[in-house]
Amino acid sequence: MRLAAIDIGSNGARLLIKNFRTAQDGSQQISRVMYMRVPLRLGSDVFTLGKISKERAVMMKHMLKAFRQLMKLNQVDDYRACATSAMRDAENGKKVLKKLHEDTGIGLEIINGREEARLLCNNIVENIESAKGNYAYIDVGGGSTEISLLHDGVLTHSHSYNIGTLRMLGGMVSKDAMRQMRDDLSRFAKDMPGMRIIGSGGNINKLFKLCNSDKTTRTVPVSEIKAVYDKLKALSFDERIEQYGLKADRADVIIPASEIFMLAAEALGCDSIQVPNISLADSIIDGLYRTKYAAADV
Repeated sequence: MRLAAIDIGSNGARLLIKNFRTAQDGSQQISRVMYMRVPLRLGSDVFTLGKISKERAVMMKHMLKAFRQLMKLNQVDDYRACATSAMRDAENGKKVLKKLHEDTGIGLEIINGREEARLLCNNIVENIESAKGNYAYIDVGGGSTEISLLHDGVLTHSHSYNIGTLRMLGGMVSKDAMRQMRDDLSRFAKDMPGMRIIGSGGNINKLFKLCNSDKTTRTVPVSEIKAVYDKLKALSFDERIEQYGLKADRADVIIPASEIFMLAAEALGCDSIQVPNISLADSIIDGLYRTKYAAADV
C-alpha cells in the first residue's frame, strides 16, 4: 500500500510518499518512495500582509498539480494534505484552499496548533525509544513552535506558540512571547525533572549535520549548536550559502531556529538534543496508515 502526505508549512511545502507492507512474520515494513520539498514561503506573505497573495496562490496551484501527478505516477492509494501556521493566520486562507481544491482536486485541511502537536507527538512515541523518562518534543517551523511533553511515553501537555523563524525574521515575535515560552519551559522542568529534548524540523536537522554530532545516537550537544550559530550569525546571507552550502530558504531562518532551540534547552536544563529526523509529513502519513489501514493490512 502506498500513502502520501502533503504538508504546507510557513516556510516550505512537502510531498512524502511511503510504501507500507506487512511481512509474513507480521512485522511492518515501511520504506520511503519519494520526498520533495518546495520553498513556498507562505509566511512571507501572511506574516507581513496578513493574507496569501495572488502570486503565491498561483505558485501553490502549480505545485499541487505537480504533486497530484507525482502521486498518480507513484500509484498512491490514499493521501492526507494539511496546512499549518501560515494558512491558519491568513485572512483569506479558507478561500484560497477552496479555490485550490477546485483547480487541482486536492483537498487541503487547515490543522490547528494542538492537532499539529498531537500528530507530531503520536509519531515520536511510535518511532523513538521514549517509553521511560521525561521528554520535551519540540518542532520549530516558520510560523509556530509546537512543544509536547511526554512522561513514560504518555502525552502530558502540548502547546503551540506563535513563535516561528519567519515571524522572528519579520520582527513579529515580542520579547514577552519569548519570555512566556521560557517561563513555561522552566516550570515544566521543575515539574518533570531529568527532561530530555527531541527536536524536529528542517533547521535542527541541518544544524545536526553541521555539528560534530554523534551520528549513531543522533544526538547533538547544545554547545555545538551554539558554536555553529555564532559562526553563522557572523556571516552574511550570501556567505552562509557559499561557505556552508545552505539553500537560500535555509540561510536566513537557521539563525532564529537556533535561538529557539537554545532558549528551550537552557530553560529545560538540557545540554543535548536528540534529532531523529522525523517530520510533520512523516507524522501525517504514519497517522493516516494507523487510523485507516493498519488493522486491515495485518
